[in-house]
Amino acid sequence: MNEKAGDIARSLAEVDRLIHEPARLMIMTILSAVESADFIYLQRETGLSKGNLSSHLSRLEEANYVKIEKTYRGKIPLTLCSLTTSGQLAFQNYREKIMRFMENV
Repeated sequence: MNEKAGDIARSLAEVDRLIHEPARLMIMTILSAVESADFIYLQRETGLSKGNLSSHLSRLEEANYVKIEKTYRGKIPLTLCSLTTSGQLAFQNYREKIMRFMENV
């Protein structure tokens, strides 16, 4: 492997693995474009099952990338999700690393 190829491979290895997982990448991408999104909207847009979406959101919440707020709309439970400041920064860094990688391929 030449030096440039090694640099390219290392740059890809440095991306945030928590975000890089496809389902979590979809969630982060959606949340980066809105102020907040409810659980049902995220489920519909990602195509994930309730359990799978809940699991991925929990991982993102544990990393302080996503804030989850449980509330009610009238008498109906409502789960709202939004990116935290840390999540916004992490997603921005992820995008920049991926873009740099793509420029060098």
